[in-house]
Amino acid sequence: MAVIGTNDLVIVSSKDAVMVAHEDSVQDVKIITELLKTRLRGEWEFGREVYRPWGKYDSIGSDDGFQVKRLTVNPGAKLSVQMHHHRSEHWVVVSGQARVHYGAEVHDLKVNESTYHGKNVVHALENPGNNPLELIEVQVGDYLGEDDIVRFSDDYCRA
Repeated sequence: MAVIGTNDLVIVSSKDAVMVAHEDSVQDVKIITELLKTRLRGEWEFGREVYRPWGKYDSIGSDDGFQVKRLTVNPGAKLSVQMHHHRSEHWVVVSGQARVHYGAEVHDLKVNESTYHGKNVVHALENPGNNPLELIEVQVGDYLGEDDIVRFSDDYCRA
């Protein structure tokens, strides 16, 4: 982004939005937030990049029936033991190492290895390494909301 010949502007840029406002109008960002809420747009609550206790995810693409995320799992961190009623997930490791749990089964994955789990499969993901784990997650299903997570156990005491 480049801006030339302007004065008294506040410019904020993130992965999913750019805001340009005169410095006297910065507080009016609340109006935009309210518009997003009334039009039932999710951007008011979550941006493209969402931080979690185990790391973060970046929603890099979606359409009807699928969503693609880039997950970064911190060294030693583990996602909850969980399942989903409405979606399956494909995971591809792009850097680091992953440990995937399916019930009592444990599978270690390296770069360029992948796994799949369908709906209603209890699973967990952890990073046993000393470096961040990066993976691409492709979700496929009729509903892809974050509230389709049924947690059985969680190191971070989330419901």
